[in-house]
Amino acid sequence: METITVQTTQNIDIDYEIGGIGERMVALIIDYAIFLPFLIIGAIIASSVGNTFTAAYYILILACFAFYDLLCETFFNGQSLGKRVMKIRVISLDGRRAKFSQYLLRWLFRIIDLGGSGYLAGLVSIIVTDKSQRLGDLVAGTILVRTVPRTQMNKLAYIKTEDSYEPVFPQAIQLTDRDISLIHEVIESYVKTGNSVVVYNLADKIRGHLGLNLPPNMNSMQFLQTLLKDYSHITSSSDLLISN
Repeated sequence: METITVQTTQNIDIDYEIGGIGERMVALIIDYAIFLPFLIIGAIIASSVGNTFTAAYYILILACFAFYDLLCETFFNGQSLGKRVMKIRVISLDGRRAKFSQYLLRWLFRIIDLGGSGYLAGLVSIIVTDKSQRLGDLVAGTILVRTVPRTQMNKLAYIKTEDSYEPVFPQAIQLTDRDISLIHEVIESYVKTGNSVVVYNLADKIRGHLGLNLPPNMNSMQFLQTLLKDYSHITSSSDLLISN
């Protein structure tokens, strides 16, 4: 499975799998199926009320259908209902959340990718491009990825240390198991949601608790990871001393 490496704002490299054709197609079918009940309702309305009301109803449904993807991706972070069900998302090629201008370009090229060519242009483009991008993705600089990172959390939150490792913050021994558990949860939350506020807040709280100042080249996420590394090394070394 093709992957793309995304570097977060905290300088963490996370590998995401690129969404495949099958996932795209199922997501598309789900999105189309959403409008099926409304078409059935329209047919019922047409048989019981005047043509003017029926025409207005169908125009409204057509407008919702036309702008559905653009609105969903803009307001739901790159996902329509179908994409959410299939656990795929549109992101920018640099790993950031796509901008409205990118969603707009991607949406405009749906006419070529999915409409005018009968899905052929989009299908061929997905097959032949390295990152499985349709024409709209190529123009907008976007890519469709699976929402679950391939990089495992234990690789981010727990770092095995060498015997010769020197802890950066020996004060990490003052942390409790509950503190360490909280750091794990915050890192996991950041990887899943991209919410860096919780990272900054926890880092500030722990720095104040331990009376520490960060080195100039260390950010909040690196600080939390270093604490985990220091704590793991110090406690493992203590366990070895006790066992001996």
